[in-house]
Amino acid sequence: MSFTSLGLSAFLLKALDEQQYKAPYPVQEQAIPALLKGKDVLGISKTGSGKTAGYLLPILELLSKNKIEKRDRHVRVLIMVPTRELAIQVNDSFGRFSHHLPQQIKTMAVYGGVSINPQMMALHGTDILIATPGRLLDLMHSNAVHLSQVEILVLDEADKLLHLGFKEEMDKIFSFLPSKRQNVLFSATTTDDINDMQKLLLHQPVKIEIAAEEHDIDAIEQLAYHVTADRKGPFLRYLIKNEDMQQVLVFTSAVRTADNLTGKLIKNGIHAASLHGHLSQSARINTLQRFKEGKLRVLVASDLASRGIDIQELPVVINYELPRSPKDYIHRIGRTGRADASGRAISLICPEDQHHFGIIQKKMGKKVETRESDAINLHGY
Repeated sequence: MSFTSLGLSAFLLKALDEQQYKAPYPVQEQAIPALLKGKDVLGISKTGSGKTAGYLLPILELLSKNKIEKRDRHVRVLIMVPTRELAIQVNDSFGRFSHHLPQQIKTMAVYGGVSINPQMMALHGTDILIATPGRLLDLMHSNAVHLSQVEILVLDEADKLLHLGFKEEMDKIFSFLPSKRQNVLFSATTTDDINDMQKLLLHQPVKIEIAAEEHDIDAIEQLAYHVTADRKGPFLRYLIKNEDMQQVLVFTSAVRTADNLTGKLIKNGIHAASLHGHLSQSARINTLQRFKEGKLRVLVASDLASRGIDIQELPVVINYELPRSPKDYIHRIGRTGRADASGRAISLICPEDQHHFGIIQKKMGKKVETRESDAINLHGY
């Protein structure tokens, strides 16, 4: 199937061609026609499967064809996201695809961690608002934005919105929305909370579930090493140097661990930086950009901060610490092996991690080769 068969205008098809989008992903094949028909959509699909374009393309199509008179500071589309990085990423995507449209559609991302005043002033004339829940509520309380004319509501990465404790804020926001609107809920996973949310928001939705196929996991070369806690840091540096890794995403479970690990990598001559919620917004954007451009060899990230990382051919992901859930493990390693490219995922397993790693492999349905590291000489690392 091609994009030309999905009902998109020539303006969007031209932008797709310029961005070298050759064929739609499965989630896009199903979501785009459904949204163009005005249907509610529930999409369950893994991170990196094309969900963003699956909703932004039909939204641009619908808004460009359905012109309305709206009051200032009344947005037509509200997209709620869990993190600042994702808000910026989605806003950038809208910009790349909208520049050929015959009429200007203004999009804007709002999020915490930066001054609210510039955001309040810039909201004038905004059609599509991408927002984190807390900052959106702040802007609403200041009468800087109004939701009574929202035509389309999108919850992107809804599982993370709920996991991060935004349910109360979202319930407040929902109370300001008009009852008649189109609703879109995209999530990488399905949970009881997601099921409850879709029952509350969606009316006779088109349900799209793209299972993580076996070949998706097989495209990622998984490997684990048994290592004691005192050797874990040196062993990580050994892997990076010995295998000449040039672009590595390393996951930790805590901000303090990320900073400590980054400091030791730098001390040992490895160009690294950490990415987490305790950094300023400008620092996070700059760090992420340097990593994407290949100017940074190692990025040490928390799970939350990594949600904004979208690199088509990231070669290596390393789990310095295991995530709490098997689903999060899949999301982590899914940062590599995207768009049919190969990738590697390496996990460092301490004795206390072995039982949990066994559960992860069982839930994943795949046995990961595990090697011993005791015989490796780490002197000098």
